[in-house]
Amino acid sequence: MAFDLDRFAESSQPVAWADLDFDSFDSQPLDEQTLRSLRYMCDVEYHTSCFLRDMLVTPSHRQEDVGGFMTMWNREEFWHGEALAAVLARHGILVDYDELKAKRVKLGWQSALGPMKQSVLTSLAGTDFVAVHMVWGAANELSAVAAYRRLSQMTSHPALSPLLKRIAQQETRHVAFYTTQGRERLEASAKARSIVRLILSRVWRPVGSGMMDDSEVRHVMGHLFEGRAEDLDSLDHRIQKLPGLEGLTIFRNAFARMGIA
Repeated sequence: MAFDLDRFAESSQPVAWADLDFDSFDSQPLDEQTLRSLRYMCDVEYHTSCFLRDMLVTPSHRQEDVGGFMTMWNREEFWHGEALAAVLARHGILVDYDELKAKRVKLGWQSALGPMKQSVLTSLAGTDFVAVHMVWGAANELSAVAAYRRLSQMTSHPALSPLLKRIAQQETRHVAFYTTQGRERLEASAKARSIVRLILSRVWRPVGSGMMDDSEVRHVMGHLFEGRAEDLDSLDHRIQKLPGLEGLTIFRNAFARMGIA
């Protein structure tokens, strides 16, 4: 089924959490491990603008559907960050924009070179690089849905669990867009299939890698997925359904490199 961009734009709104009993955090505070994972997720959501920035130097921004979606997607991810920041605030953990900005500055040349590297790649691959962007986005969003659902199950908290489920539900619409676009572009181009397969197999890492310290990525991913090989296999299966990506195991491989099985 084709992704309905107009319907997505019309129905896009901040994730709802005002109806949830945040006072329950006073009597049922979250444990340190959960808070650490939430802080990671919050930072990733707020850093979505970096992904959007990188997209602006690729042919993707000239695709009407892609550009329109990315605008709404960026807003929804920001709202997810706002909701998670509210949960953290109830535990005395304050997230402010100066801190986020400082984290981006800390990335230094690694961050500054991100758009440049993508610009060089796109000059070589042309519009076929849009397929990389779409499938990469699908992988990121699939892992985000899995992470939110997993943490919701692990906590079973009266306020946090429904919030995480709501965020995951919005993320599923993002998955639908990226996979629809990715499938169409992979079906249309053998070159795109080769490029996507090559880049994802060699470069893809869990969302947050490159922005967070490797030790933090390892800790949070281990917290959520240690001993959950079936979850990783399920994510790989979703990617393998796309044209030309049969047998690709980007999730299994990326987690194995971190020592998470």
